[in-house]
Amino acid sequence: MTTLSPTRPVRRGPRGGYSAVPGQAPGSPPWRALKSVLLLVCVLLVAIPFLAVLATSVADAGQLNDTGGFVMWPKHPTLGAYKAILGGGIVSRAMLVSIGVTVVGTLLSLAASIGLAYGLSRRGAYGQRPILLMLVLSLLFVPGVIPSYLLIKNLGLIDSYWSLILPTLINAFNVIVLRSFFASLPTELIDAARIDGASEWGILTRIVLPLSKASVAVIGLFYAVSYWNAFFNALVYMNDSAKWPMQLVLRTYVVNNAAISQGQTADPGAALPPTLSLQAAILILSVLPIAVIYPFLQRHMGKGVMVGAVKG
Repeated sequence: MTTLSPTRPVRRGPRGGYSAVPGQAPGSPPWRALKSVLLLVCVLLVAIPFLAVLATSVADAGQLNDTGGFVMWPKHPTLGAYKAILGGGIVSRAMLVSIGVTVVGTLLSLAASIGLAYGLSRRGAYGQRPILLMLVLSLLFVPGVIPSYLLIKNLGLIDSYWSLILPTLINAFNVIVLRSFFASLPTELIDAARIDGASEWGILTRIVLPLSKASVAVIGLFYAVSYWNAFFNALVYMNDSAKWPMQLVLRTYVVNNAAISQGQTADPGAALPPTLSLQAAILILSVLPIAVIYPFLQRHMGKGVMVGAVKG
């Protein structure tokens, strides 16, 4: 005859929480205060450098000369740096290139990834296993720079905007995540739609995609950030500086500290603002679009990132 050992009582914390250790409830005021302090420190670590760059971009030449570097509060704010680099210069062209590549690339990548993931999620699809195996292998074996360059050159895509989109059109990880979510949808729902006469295209557009808004939004954000931040493909495949995206301009004039000449600004005859102010303005413009788009998709992040991770 076996005897059951007494279990340790579980203490219920505030707001329905449970704690196995007495006196350490997760919702207690000391814990909340500690979490608030840590969160405030993280916010300051991110916000202070960004505000310093923003203040430097609008500071006048006199204050920058006095401080000899970044400023935290501009005394006489001016938009001279933004006016100098926007309105027809190399930075404005790079902004248009990056926006176009990001929008077109994200839409094409989403279309290709959704179609491939939906096909791989259907049981009995032709070539399902070999294609899925190739996707997994592409995560393990990445082609080198020289083979990729030779392929793009033989396709005639040097100095073409397609060289910034086609090499990264499909991300295997994103396809696998979408496939996991599509496969987790109730098969009874798909079968009922098929019995009612719906085609595969109708099932995808009318049933699967409306139920997958969170995952599609997150994958779209991943693709958009990847296209916007990409500079290596442009560095390798783009010889014409007029076709450079924003991140390559950022690398050239901020990271490599190359001087911006008057012929590369909106008004070639006007005096240029300080170099540090121009670099800060370029940095702000390179961050601004994604920072504006992210809050609209942030509410989908928690659910979208976990799709396919937990079964049931």
